[in-house]
Amino acid sequence: MRNMTEAELTEVVLQRYQDTPDPRLREILQSLIRHLHAFVRDVRLTEEEWLRGILYLTAVGQISDDKRQEMILLSDNVGVSMLVNMVSAGVAQAATESTVVGPFYVPGTPERQWGESIQQLPCDDAPLFVRGRVLDLAGEPVADAQIEVWQTNSNGMYDIQDPEQPEHNLRGWYRVNADGEFLVRTVRPVRYPIPTDGPIGELLNATSRHPWRPAHLHVKVTAAGCKPLVTHIFDAEDPYLDSDVVFAVKQSLVRKFEPVTASNSSREYGISGPCLELRYDFTIERTMPAG
Repeated sequence: MRNMTEAELTEVVLQRYQDTPDPRLREILQSLIRHLHAFVRDVRLTEEEWLRGILYLTAVGQISDDKRQEMILLSDNVGVSMLVNMVSAGVAQAATESTVVGPFYVPGTPERQWGESIQQLPCDDAPLFVRGRVLDLAGEPVADAQIEVWQTNSNGMYDIQDPEQPEHNLRGWYRVNADGEFLVRTVRPVRYPIPTDGPIGELLNATSRHPWRPAHLHVKVTAAGCKPLVTHIFDAEDPYLDSDVVFAVKQSLVRKFEPVTASNSSREYGISGPCLELRYDFTIERTMPAG
């Protein structure tokens, strides 16, 4: 036994993990150890600061539950979620760009019929119809695709955050038809602040950052033999596009919701009164030949 230098300690720790059987786990752990040790040396971290960091991460875990994922919020807010998406998505050049899933995705939402509204509460807002096709990279329809959509209510809260909303409000998935076409009925999304009543709010306050996400629809597109797509559709008129708190905006995903007159909405969608419309095709990558 002898006293070690800072660099020697890092090497000893790395050696202790050298026999990790899973090669990918070994690679990740050893890289993480190198970077964490380098970070401690770089900022000359004190024991008091280290303890504050431990207690902060503990609080992030303690506030998380089956309806709130503060750890994902933390990952989002330091840009790691978006960086992982950029590094790992591997989206083909001609495909629709992906972005973060976010902490409010809920699996097992109900199927909606063609043009059925995902808004389950009485609402005076003009309907928004999103229509288009799901295509492969060759421009051919993906006839067995499913489109899943979720968004906040007009109060800026998802159903799982808000006991006043029914379960699966503003959530649901749609089947495309034989031509790959879909018709989603919803309402115009609103900008909203991420939750600030916990550790992430403390971080935002300490760093003088705002908590706002620009208005968007979350969309997940899946089909047999195709790479899943998780993406957003952002409202082109939102003022927070250039400062999204989770860094998730991509220019190709920004769209304008076009107004439709009452006469045209009656003819196109069978409703009275004006509405909004977005025509949008999603392009996904096949991993197996069609058919």
